[in-house]
Amino acid sequence: MTDLSVDEVAAIGEHEHVSGIVAAAAMADYLMHQHKGPQAVQRMICDEIRAALHADNLDRARLLYATLHHFIREHPEAVHGSL
Repeated sequence: MTDLSVDEVAAIGEHEHVSGIVAAAAMADYLMHQHKGPQAVQRMICDEIRAALHADNLDRARLLYATLHHFIREHPEAVHGSL
């Protein structure tokens, strides 16, 4: 349904409070096809990293950091014009 990884889709679903992987995948696919969508996804993953760190959930933060690293490697356009 989308070219994003399960972890990337899960981060989007968590950020947007969407239950179910299918609904989160549909949202992720939609976002990735929007103008500046990859940048929005990158910001969502970063927001989730911050939330995990604030909650002292280092394991979750590490997983999300790896997810962010993978996302940027696969979608370098996400870092262009993200500010």
